Amino acid sequence: MPLTFNSYGKGRVRVFRLRRGADRHEVRELTCKVMLEGDFAGAYTQADNRQVVATDTIKNIVNVLAHENPDADNETFATLVGRFFVERYPQVEKADVYAVETRWARLAIGGEAHPHAFTLDGNGRPVARVAASRDALTVRSGLEGFTFMKTTEAGWADFHADEYRTLPDTDDRIVASSMDATWTWERPPAAYEAANATVLSTMLATFVGTYSASVQDSMYRMGEAALAAVPELREIRLAMPNKHYIPMNLSAFGIIEGGTVFLPTDEPHGQIEAVISRA
Repeated sequence: MPLTFNSYGKGRVRVFRLRRGADRHEVRELTCKVMLEGDFAGAYTQADNRQVVATDTIKNIVNVLAHENPDADNETFATLVGRFFVERYPQVEKADVYAVETRWARLAIGGEAHPHAFTLDGNGRPVARVAASRDALTVRSGLEGFTFMKTTEAGWADFHADEYRTLPDTDDRIVASSMDATWTWERPPAAYEAANATVLSTMLATFVGTYSASVQDSMYRMGEAALAAVPELREIRLAMPNKHYIPMNLSAFGIIEGGTVFLPTDEPHGQIEAVISRA
């Protein structure tokens, strides 16, 4: 029987980089997954391992490159890793590098940023993904699980009605989401970190500053605004699951609820996804 596809690599390669400046330390922490495609069929079909770069070697290369590039941002580091494998090993046709950042925020003591103390930043995990081959390089950036909310200026009305519909129309509701967002670069920006910050701030400003007729409505306009703000972007992919806040029924206690107390839940949740592109 034919082997129609194969890929292998090393997952959860955790790398913490520390730059010790004279007066200030900088930290970067990534969890990397590196997957290789190429001339490895013999290991599967003929028990021939001669072309296989060991997954332990993959881990070692990631750590060596981290040592050599302590200041590289996520996208640049993932690009260095991907290019290393396709340039060093002729049997590797494609390297797919996925890097998820654990963010550390500088700790403030007495209102002053401390030079070498940090606290974990819990909202959203920056991600970088690079697909490197001999003919092409695709770089993607994004965030996983970035959570945000607004408590008014949102509604959900005039949606399809049949015998299974139970939700009433509303023009005032809480909207919240734990968003996964990935954007693809047409060309590198002047600085990935600054451009990524612009993408996020633009999307949040659009979400907060305009009425939301639905998650779909907000999602499209958020992506459209991000593409307009950052010309180096080719497209943006958004997944925005609803985090529901259901009004509590307190009538048994003689309380007529006026939108003060809610039950938070995300099970089950609406899963809304879209890709907004320039072309």
